[in-house]
Amino acid sequence: MQHTSRPGQIAKTHSETEPWWQRGVIYQVYPRSFQDSDGDGIGDLRGIIDRLDYLVWLGVDAIWVSPIFPSPMADFGYDIADYRGIDPRFGTVADFDRLLLEAHRRGLRVLLDFVPNHTSDRHPWFLESRSSRQNPRRDFYLWHDAAPDGGPPNNWRSEFGGSAWQWDEHTGQYYYHAFLKEQPDLNWRNPQVRREMYDILRFWLDKGVDGFRVDVMWHLIKDAEFRDNPPNPDWTEEMPPHKKVLPLYSTDQPEVHEVVSEMRGVLEEYGSDRLLIGEIYLPVARLVGYYGRDLRGAHLPFNFHLIQAQWDARHIERQIAEYEAALPEGGWPNWVLSNHDKPRIAARVGRKQARVAAMMLLTLRGTPTIYYGDEIGMDDVPIPADRVQDPFERRVPGKGFGRDPQRTPMQWDRGANAGFTIGSPWLPLASDRDKFNVEAEREDPRSVLALYRRLLGLRRKRDALAIGRYAAVQASGNMLAYLRETEEERYLVALNLGAEPAALELPGPCRILVSTENRKEGEPIAGKLDLAGNEGVLAEMAE
Repeated sequence: MQHTSRPGQIAKTHSETEPWWQRGVIYQVYPRSFQDSDGDGIGDLRGIIDRLDYLVWLGVDAIWVSPIFPSPMADFGYDIADYRGIDPRFGTVADFDRLLLEAHRRGLRVLLDFVPNHTSDRHPWFLESRSSRQNPRRDFYLWHDAAPDGGPPNNWRSEFGGSAWQWDEHTGQYYYHAFLKEQPDLNWRNPQVRREMYDILRFWLDKGVDGFRVDVMWHLIKDAEFRDNPPNPDWTEEMPPHKKVLPLYSTDQPEVHEVVSEMRGVLEEYGSDRLLIGEIYLPVARLVGYYGRDLRGAHLPFNFHLIQAQWDARHIERQIAEYEAALPEGGWPNWVLSNHDKPRIAARVGRKQARVAAMMLLTLRGTPTIYYGDEIGMDDVPIPADRVQDPFERRVPGKGFGRDPQRTPMQWDRGANAGFTIGSPWLPLASDRDKFNVEAEREDPRSVLALYRRLLGLRRKRDALAIGRYAAVQASGNMLAYLRETEEERYLVALNLGAEPAALELPGPCRILVSTENRKEGEPIAGKLDLAGNEGVLAEMAE
């Protein structure tokens, strides 16, 4: 059945020959930290609405909103108790409807975070499931008898440390939780679970949502025989505890692709304009499998390899080449520098190099996703022990695995609490917030915010930067260079990924469009391009 558009939904123009997300840029909003409108120290939907004009000014095309559904907040919204509601901390269903309407009025798409792998242990389904072995919803979750010694059924590990199995005294079985015990995994081999979850997608699509980012997509199906995972021979004490075993049987099972294809089918009931993104941490060869047979899977299986990359030009050049070569015919690439689970790009490579990374993100072939605050150079914020919120840090303290540092409030201005709240913020603010904030950087043409906005503007205007071909340019040392081109346009991107000066033999004369170090725009260059340390350049090649 084909569903019709709802009022306020963005219409596709006849001039667009490719899906909107191929030209578009996605911006991740972590709602607890974006903007608080009521003074409780937690960001909310009305706060997002208040900042939509900023996002339009910045030049992004869609916002992906991390979970806003009713939740006990054991894992800050990734433990959902009601998939069809809005948590009162964030507002009401009416507030969400207004967010959708106001975003669409401004030409912004809205993507929701869909968390189908697990629910909260307070979800009605789980309360029924654990009430008795005979309950009709028992098979909605993964229950298993104890091992012969009375222990867990196998050696699968929770992502947050310890066994992934929790004993239930009432019914005398273990249930599986890939994350916290408060997040029991659903049984996606059960057709009734699939029907229920697909109807939840339809509920939000009926409202006019433009798509979904699917949480831990590669976790959805587990080995039917619950076999032990093999030990990881490379594990060391410095690594997260769950990496002691290789998740051969607990993730990325062949049957998951049927589920992803079915999700895609639900979205296509609403036309071709709804976007399906998958969160997937896998090697490239397995990641690209999530595009699906005949591209019937996720439109964009998230590519996190820049987040995990060794920051070295030759290493990244090989990664780009490997990814481009592995893409199925017609598969559209995408790139991510930071997210709510990993350290910010400025924390990983430093603020100067983060400007170069921004140029890379916004000029590589594919859809970029910007994490809120990266566009103003936000860094990870040290969190005192008495302010820690993240359950991962609480369970495995002092190892640097905590995610609070990259989730701190957005820095809007030089005022109290950086303009985020008139109350007490749920996490500490950065000590340098008076320098790195939207208000200060809007006034500074040399700021990282100005750089992002300039690059986003060029990407919107120049076809070669949005949808053009990618071609590597030979470079050495810590220089990374490539061309973006169509039949009518040709641009060179040269990025010095090191702190020392570097040079590039040019493939032809060009003129500078943008430099991360504010080199004069329009400057003609021929023969050799000299770059300062931590400098990137976008140049237009001469005809």
